[in-house]
Amino acid sequence: MSIDLSQFFEVFFEESFEGLDAMESELLNLTPGEADSETLNTIFRAAHSIKGGSGTFGFTSVSDFTHVLETLLDQIRQGQRQLEAQHVNLLLRSVDCLREMLQALQSEQEPELDTAKELQQQFEEILGLSEGEVAANENEASASPSQQAETNTYQILFKPHHHLFKTGNEPLFMLSDLGDLGSIEVEADLSAIPEIQNLQGDECFMSWKVFLQTEATQEQIKEVFEWVEDDADIDISLCGGLFPEQESSAPTEPLEHDDAAQQSSENEPVAQATQAPASKGKVNKAKSNESTSIRVGIDKIDSLINMVGELVITQSMLSQLGEQEVTENTLAALQEGLAQLAHNTRDLQENVMRIRMLPISFVFSRFPRLVRDISQKLGKQVELKILGEGTELDKTVMEKISDPMVHLVRNSLDHGLETPEQRKQSGKPEIGTVTLNAFHQGGNIVIEIMDDGRGLNTEKIREKAIANGLIDGNEELSDDDINELIFEPGFSTADEVSDISGRGVGMDVVRQNISSLSGSIEVVSTPGTGSTFTIRLPLTLAILDGQLVRIAEHTYIVPLITIVESLQIDTNKVSRVGKSLEVLRLRDEYIPILRLYQLFNHHDAITELDKALLVVVECDNQKVGLLVDDLLAQQQVVIKSLEANYQKVDGVSGATILGDGRVSLIVDIAGLTKMAGLKKPGAQEALIDAAALHEEQV
Repeated sequence: MSIDLSQFFEVFFEESFEGLDAMESELLNLTPGEADSETLNTIFRAAHSIKGGSGTFGFTSVSDFTHVLETLLDQIRQGQRQLEAQHVNLLLRSVDCLREMLQALQSEQEPELDTAKELQQQFEEILGLSEGEVAANENEASASPSQQAETNTYQILFKPHHHLFKTGNEPLFMLSDLGDLGSIEVEADLSAIPEIQNLQGDECFMSWKVFLQTEATQEQIKEVFEWVEDDADIDISLCGGLFPEQESSAPTEPLEHDDAAQQSSENEPVAQATQAPASKGKVNKAKSNESTSIRVGIDKIDSLINMVGELVITQSMLSQLGEQEVTENTLAALQEGLAQLAHNTRDLQENVMRIRMLPISFVFSRFPRLVRDISQKLGKQVELKILGEGTELDKTVMEKISDPMVHLVRNSLDHGLETPEQRKQSGKPEIGTVTLNAFHQGGNIVIEIMDDGRGLNTEKIREKAIANGLIDGNEELSDDDINELIFEPGFSTADEVSDISGRGVGMDVVRQNISSLSGSIEVVSTPGTGSTFTIRLPLTLAILDGQLVRIAEHTYIVPLITIVESLQIDTNKVSRVGKSLEVLRLRDEYIPILRLYQLFNHHDAITELDKALLVVVECDNQKVGLLVDDLLAQQQVVIKSLEANYQKVDGVSGATILGDGRVSLIVDIAGLTKMAGLKKPGAQEALIDAAALHEEQV
């Protein structure tokens, strides 16, 4: 059964208001004629995110206005236009206007557009766009009544097949789309709904009769149902220019109505249709604007209650033991009770974390509409495939991964997939495919965004990178290393600017947002075949299973999901590469050895390889060995952000408080490899080749 998109509105509004606050703050820091590039990028990215989100949810008035605002910002940050005081004032007024528009939408009202149109005209005058666009609007507005289309009334019979929900379609969205074409009255037939014991939640038993008064043609009405032509019985017929009178046994009311004017009927086989879920920018009135919620299965609640019950019993037992005289027997019982308390606490913690876990379909469900709208705009035929939508992910992680995924899907549609003519010439089906896939891998969730398009143009990326000064023209890089350059700030190979992509933002924002979630992203592309973007994220940002290790007198935590194995080092299998890097030959692999006491500048640590321990970890498909003094316990730890409480520290992803009150740092494997210089293009291949050569010489 499809998911109501309105549940994402509150998240969008919260993030948009935060973005507007950031824009306002940064605009006030700007000095005309002396614009700071980082400040402009911050303002631009906030506007870009608001535009992308509003476009996704159908808030076209917001996305259209933000697009022209974004165009001026882009010219200023690119150095094509000097920042002037009037620009800052206009942008500040635009922030106020956007805030009012979003507040109106959040309050389920249509936004007032007079101010927006006035500001948009000023932007167009500055940009030199007003003449053509204003003339076009005036011609459209001045069209005589005789040129307007004739109004007709249609009767539409819509009877979905039982399996319709399983195709990912929602009938009420189609009824809402019909409402956008004109005035409608709806009758909902409930007579086919079986007894409750025979009711299947994923099957559709309702059908509808709709009377639509519209200027739209019959072909435009058919387009509303084009996605379900094979999954429903649909009959559209012309029945005159007025709504037919309804029989008293089947009262109806418009799809959108005043709650105070409700009609009622008792024991009738035909029930009235409720208001359809909001679409095209209309917020569902059933959703509160002031709170967010999370749907939790009753099984999770029952399990949580059981755990609390066990905890209460254990606490009562310990209280009784505390009142007894201390003997050998009571000490043994106390130890047993404390062990039981630890077990119950861990179970309770896991059950509480499960409550925050939601299926990733909450993110995936926004993309069918997005793919449909963009593919039509680009003149491309696209099929969206969704796999693993039941894979669960922490709600906090899910909310933050949504925007990066929108960027990736937009880029796949705009840059990746070819037009039908181009695909046909290449021997491909005219319909391109975008696939979203999610699955668990260890303690991570892996999200893949795949397309069967043209793939990345590696040569064009290299030329652009050289032109932008990102790499040297004589630098030898593999195709994978060159493709990674698309994540650099401001990098874009788009020849034309559009409202879909091509402004040089997006991919750097994707990597930045994913890194903030302690995740990683990589791209694999084959010319002419397609591209795959792979995102790896932790299941939750609050707790991780960690291995405590000792280095000198300090205790660090290594995420357990990154550990491959721990071992004592055979010095006969250690080779030296260059002046400082050591590698261990482990089976058929060469593992770089990172001496953590050197990276973290600790003294009095064990320096002899044969006396220390090596913890082999893996990150981004690369293995490294961490040299430590000793392995301590394994335990779950609560992650505390260093950036929020102190500042970013290289090689450290966070901190936690141990049972004895000490603060222990959580190591960042990707950061450590970067600190050690192993993330440079071609470094790993050079390391292995050098080690192999060394072995041959020995």
